Amino acid sequence: MQKETIFYKKNFLIYGFGKSGYASYKFLSKKNNCKIIDDNKKNIPLKYKNKTINYKQLKKNNFDYIVLSPGIDINKCTLFRYLKRNSSKVITELDIFYLSYPNIKKITITGTNGKSTTSKLLYDVLKAHKKDVRLTGNIGNPTLLETNLSNNTLFVIEASSYQLEYSKFFKSEYSLILNLYPDHLERHGNFKNYTKAKFKLIKQQLKNNYAFIEKKNYILNNLIKNNKINSKIYRVNYEKYLKYYKIITNDYFKNISNFKNLSFIFAISKNLKLDLKKIINVTNKFKQLDFRQQIIYNSKKLIIINDSKSTSLSSTQPLLESFKNIYWVLGGISKKGD
Repeated sequence: MQKETIFYKKNFLIYGFGKSGYASYKFLSKKNNCKIIDDNKKNIPLKYKNKTINYKQLKKNNFDYIVLSPGIDINKCTLFRYLKRNSSKVITELDIFYLSYPNIKKITITGTNGKSTTSKLLYDVLKAHKKDVRLTGNIGNPTLLETNLSNNTLFVIEASSYQLEYSKFFKSEYSLILNLYPDHLERHGNFKNYTKAKFKLIKQQLKNNYAFIEKKNYILNNLIKNNKINSKIYRVNYEKYLKYYKIITNDYFKNISNFKNLSFIFAISKNLKLDLKKIINVTNKFKQLDFRQQIIYNSKKLIIINDSKSTSLSSTQPLLESFKNIYWVLGGISKKGD
C-alpha cells in the first residue's frame, strides 16, 4: 500500500544514524541511493561503513533530500553551513512516513508533559477495541519500521518538538497538544520557537482533520486566532470529565496533571467511536510508565514517587502542585528557562 512513485531512484543523505536515521535508511535504501553521515562515527555500525560519506565528499554529491535526525541541532552541528545552504532539501522521518502512507490515519500527541503516558494509554484503549494500532515515535518504534500495514491501521505517534521542528510535509488527522510550558529552550532558543514547533501539528492540518487543545491554553488560542487553520478545533475542558473521577480507581490518575491529560482521551473518544466503559477499564488497569510520576511505594502515611523523567521545573511543577505535604529530592544541571 506504499505510494511507490514518491521515493524511487532518489539520492538521500541520512544525517544522524540513531533510531530515526537507521529506520529512514532501512526504509529508503531498497529503492534509492542512500549515503550516511554522523558527527559521531561510532554511531554507524561496521556493516554500513561502505555507505558512509565524509564532509569533503558532500560537494561532489547532489542529494535530492537530506533526512535530518531529530537529535541534531541544525544551528550547532558540524554541517551547519551545508544545511543552511540546502535547507529546502531537509526533511524528517515523519515526512517520509506521511508521503509514503498518506491514507493511514495518524493520531499525533505532543506537549511538554505527559505525552508518553497519554500515547501509551490511548494505544491500550484502542487495542481493547480490537484496532490494528501501532505505538510509534518517541515512545515506540520509529514509524518507518512498522510493517504489514493496511488502510485500517491506526498510528499513535508521540512527537517531540525536535521531530516536528524540521518537518515540512507531515500531517496528522488527529493532533493533540496536551499542554505547553518552557522546555528545551537551549535547543529552540526561546519559548516562542518551542511553541512554534509544536503548533505545526495544527497549522499543517487539512479540512477534515481534528485538533485538541486545552480550553484555557491562551498561547495556542491566540495562535489559532492569528493563523489560517483548516482543521476543526476541540477545546478540552477537564472539568467536564470530573464526573468520571469517582469511578477511576487508579491512583496514578488521581493527581490533577494526569487527569487533565486523561481528559484528552475522553474528548477524542467520540470522534474515534470509543466505548466509555472500555476506556475506564483500561485506565484503571493502566500501569504507569517507568520514571514518569511512577508510584514506587504507597501506604496510608507515605507515597514515594519516581518522577526522574521530568528534567525541567515546568515538567515537574504540576506534580508538586498536586500534593500539600511533599518533599522534593532532585539533582542535575539546571535548564535554560528554569
